Amino acid sequence: MRARAPGKLVLSGAYAVLDGARAIVVAVDRYVVADAARRADFVTPEVRAAMDERSAPWFDASALRADGRKLGLGSSAAIVVASLGAVELAREPRISREELGRRVFTVALPAHRKAQGGGSGIDVAASTFGGVLVVQPRGAELVLTSAALPSDLKFWALAESVPASTPELIRRVRALKVAEPGRYALLMRAQAEASEAAADALLAHDSGGLLDALSRQGAALAALGDAAGVAIVTPELERLRARAASAGAAVLPAGAGGGDVSWWVSRGVPPADHEGWLPLELGLSAEGLSAFVPPNS
Repeated sequence: MRARAPGKLVLSGAYAVLDGARAIVVAVDRYVVADAARRADFVTPEVRAAMDERSAPWFDASALRADGRKLGLGSSAAIVVASLGAVELAREPRISREELGRRVFTVALPAHRKAQGGGSGIDVAASTFGGVLVVQPRGAELVLTSAALPSDLKFWALAESVPASTPELIRRVRALKVAEPGRYALLMRAQAEASEAAADALLAHDSGGLLDALSRQGAALAALGDAAGVAIVTPELERLRARAASAGAAVLPAGAGGGDVSWWVSRGVPPADHEGWLPLELGLSAEGLSAFVPPNS
């Protein structure tokens, strides 16, 4: 049996979700496909942590890459979710999607955290359940609330030419927390307050409030990166942010920053140009984990 799981983009709550703030994560219509009838030619650390001694299924994650490089669409989470989904479907082909998601998420979330040495797990939630989710950390658990993006806002995803190293970015931010806890607390409070405001606005269908909260997060993430000595908001993205102000748009990293993918969100005004950026054609609010039947099969 084959299963597919979508990639994701974090819209709101980067870093702050690690300290307990609510985040917004969006599933995108680029999928990892796993096939339990074929043995894996490569096993990721996340799949190894999830499968124990069982044989891992083959997977194809090429849709989450471009020109041979990662795009920051959460491939590690989508791979482990699709792999576990394929195994469950091979065992019980008639399982409901709801039960399939519940079983996979229960295993995939701790396995992904174990392999990565922590993490919020919001990418695992997006790959499993799809759509748009407001995610509230509660201890080791995640409380998930389904939501919808405002129809009067437009969301452009732009990829930078250089991929980011998320573990290194998180390491530098954690180092700031240890070295300067007071400064870290002030900076993270600004990010957390904007993250909570974004979650409130999304659930209240307040597009203006959401746009303002995303703009505030762009500024808060830039300040956090400056303090940590790392470019969470890269120079290229900072130039885009400067242009966004006059266009009434919000610009911010789609996750940990440092490259990968960023958002341009506005009431319809597109990015002024795409110099140095790769516009990504992505469907948002994509379907979560499901059985996959290849076209024309």
